[in-house]
Amino acid sequence: MQTGTIVAISTAVVPQQGSVGIVRLSGIDAVEIARRIFHTPGQQEWESHRILYGYVRHPVTGVTIDEALLLLMLAPRSYTREDVVEIHSHGGIILVQQILQLCVEDGAKVAEPGEFTLRAFLNGRIDLTQAESISDLVGALSPAAAQTAIAGLQGKLRQPIEQLRAQALDLLAEIEARIDFEEDLPPLDVNDVTTKLGALAGEIGRIVMTADRGELLRSGLKVAILGQPNVGKSSLLNAWSRSDRAIVTPLPGTTRDVVESRLVVGGIPVQVLDTAGIRDTTDVVEQIGVARSRAAAQAADLVLLTIDAQIGWTAAEADIYAQIAPITTIVVVNKIDLVDGCPKLDLPAGICAVVETAAASEQGIDRLEIAILDIIAGGKLHAANIDIAINQRQAAALIRSQAALQQVLTTIAGQLPFDFWTIDLREAIRALGEVTGEEVTESVLDRIFSRFCIGK
Repeated sequence: MQTGTIVAISTAVVPQQGSVGIVRLSGIDAVEIARRIFHTPGQQEWESHRILYGYVRHPVTGVTIDEALLLLMLAPRSYTREDVVEIHSHGGIILVQQILQLCVEDGAKVAEPGEFTLRAFLNGRIDLTQAESISDLVGALSPAAAQTAIAGLQGKLRQPIEQLRAQALDLLAEIEARIDFEEDLPPLDVNDVTTKLGALAGEIGRIVMTADRGELLRSGLKVAILGQPNVGKSSLLNAWSRSDRAIVTPLPGTTRDVVESRLVVGGIPVQVLDTAGIRDTTDVVEQIGVARSRAAAQAADLVLLTIDAQIGWTAAEADIYAQIAPITTIVVVNKIDLVDGCPKLDLPAGICAVVETAAASEQGIDRLEIAILDIIAGGKLHAANIDIAINQRQAAALIRSQAALQQVLTTIAGQLPFDFWTIDLREAIRALGEVTGEEVTESVLDRIFSRFCIGK
């Protein structure tokens, strides 16, 4: 249980921007600190879940800092299940920092990253999957990512994990009963236990399959547009992003650096990188651009190797592809409107798809997006119909649990005594508890909540 009163600025602080700033207090002295610095005119009642109007004033000098609103939420009906006070002031930097400083001078401690949500977890208001979903919701890069985070916040991950853990505990109790009271109970139905263990392992595996989907939704897909100069890479970026992010001219070598655009394709955030044309050159600046292009390609999840339909696949493209294999690659045959049909291409076996585009007239972008989603669906989104998506920490714990259940089945097949069955079954239960936070160490909590923003 956390002690003391914490305070933090809970809104983004940007110079000359942001119409409202919020300073949040939580803890046993939150209300008293607020009473000393917030003055309400008239006969306003300090009741829970009411908004009060007044002035933030220095408790010693009486100097007015700001005209503001105060929201009072008394325990346990608050985010942390402690007394929580929010002061809604005018935005900007100076005012919210002054209010924060008044609270600190009056005894509050500046909150650590994620400390409000940590208190909500430790006080039993939310479980660990919901806490992580809050972080995902704040950092969501697409509507689909936000909806998945909302599903986690509503307990759609917690509920199946708790059910699986309860079933495993029931099996453990049944097995341990035979250890202590074997003579007083009917023989254990080994086939039934084996069936239930297999079903548990299978259900855990189904949830584990959402890990790649979760990673895509959280961090997005990094796509690099690669190719020789003047094949239409910048035109492709502009057509795809429906903007003029990249400079387009008939001259080869126009793009000298990596140009970035962020899109959402099928609910998945996509970071698109338009790179400098790859070729041998004596231009020092262009050489730097080519080097950055190669680096961007190596860091990408997917490469769009763009070629000119008038020229086709040449030794130069083969050389570029040899440098990026085995990165997933789509060949984009651009300027298809300038030729009579797609040229015959002698492509390497590793190419995943071929898409025809006329980027200058914004043709073929829909086909390109379909090809990308097909590749993702074939390789990563095995469980796209599931509205949950676990993170890597949760996946690691579930994989350990699944492996422990498989070891129990091996132990049963080896006809070992009941005592041996319980060893790995307990490990499976422990790993499931790590997902929801029923069994978690302080170091794990520190690692999770250190990634939160301050004030959340």
